[in-house]
Amino acid sequence: MTSRRPETFDGLEVFNRGRDEPACSVAGGYTGRPFGGGAPVELQQGWITEPPDIPGSRNLHHLRGHGGYDGDRTPQYEAWTGPEEDTSSSAAATGSGGPSAEQLDRFAGFGIGLVSLFTENVLAHPFIVFRRQCQVNYHAKCHHLSPFTVVVVMYNITKTQGPKALWKGMGSTFIVQGITLGAEGIISECTSLPRELPHKWTVKQALGHLLLKGLTLMVALPFYTASLIETVQSDVVSDTPGPLDCLREGFARLLASSAVRSRRLLPLAFLLGPTLIHGLLRYTLASAVQRGALSLLLLAQKNKKMTQSSNRRLSYFPELAANLAANLVADAALLPLEGVLHQLSVQGTRTIVDDTDRGAGVLPINTQYEGFTDCLAANSTGCTYRYRGLGAVLLQYGLGAIVLGATKAAYNAYALA
Repeated sequence: MTSRRPETFDGLEVFNRGRDEPACSVAGGYTGRPFGGGAPVELQQGWITEPPDIPGSRNLHHLRGHGGYDGDRTPQYEAWTGPEEDTSSSAAATGSGGPSAEQLDRFAGFGIGLVSLFTENVLAHPFIVFRRQCQVNYHAKCHHLSPFTVVVVMYNITKTQGPKALWKGMGSTFIVQGITLGAEGIISECTSLPRELPHKWTVKQALGHLLLKGLTLMVALPFYTASLIETVQSDVVSDTPGPLDCLREGFARLLASSAVRSRRLLPLAFLLGPTLIHGLLRYTLASAVQRGALSLLLLAQKNKKMTQSSNRRLSYFPELAANLAANLVADAALLPLEGVLHQLSVQGTRTIVDDTDRGAGVLPINTQYEGFTDCLAANSTGCTYRYRGLGAVLLQYGLGAIVLGATKAAYNAYALA
């Protein structure tokens, strides 16, 4: 095979000749620039760092600087505005090659968010389990309005059945949350219903947003009922459910082919009304309280004389505190309605719950409500009966407030170190 390399090729000679010869004109109006000092200074600044001009390409950095492109041609270089800033002082301030203070604050904010999610979904789960058991246990004489009685009974249950007795059903709650988020995203993409409301919203946007929340609640309802049964069912008389039993039981309840056949088992159509009423009321109330509390917290933080770094460090906590207060108010205010929904969901499933009076023994659930109004009338016998399990709610959000305060104190100590 014949070599294609020219006999007179000398790369060094071409390079040296390019340095000595002046700029030459090429067809098409393009002027070649020499490598030496004959080129203007402003062109030398962007000669090496700028990409070549490729016909038809759309370089994103050029689009940001020029707001678009002209035909098939991208700008060859941007106008040189002056020497680049000397970043040696800032690099020395943050350490050689180390992350900046803003990056550290972002990482810290991410960590604070993870701590908040862990507290809300993992540490608070035992109190959610006990609250639901109090709501469906109509035999109970103690309604646990105080956190002190809740601690005593929870300790007895843990002593009798082991620590995992209050952590049951946690996997199914994660599945329900995943189904809810997935259904909300899919419905929003298919129907163009807004997932979030802007700061200044219209009535049409609010109605569309509530419609999206209602459709999401309807999709997640059969799986929510299956998860509810797993959280209140006593471990003494039942085996530990599998990770996918929630999905299987949810589809079985949806198709009305559950293995547990009972005349007292209410169809899902009877649960749609209470589910939509409770879910939409809770979301509306929590959103209103969260916006109001966040406005007050931001106003109080603004009135304090703090440096810019302090404001950046404390910017994560007002939203978390407002969200905690909103969930507390919504759960406490709608506790009677949630109890009615849970009683109707468990009826006819032959569920056996722990004794919430002593923490030892089990009790069957044998209610025979005909519907929402019948159960609501039966739960209107007294104020203490309607708010049974309130002490567990107070413990749940009290623990969240303690963790949030400890996280804030640790973060402030880290920032000052």
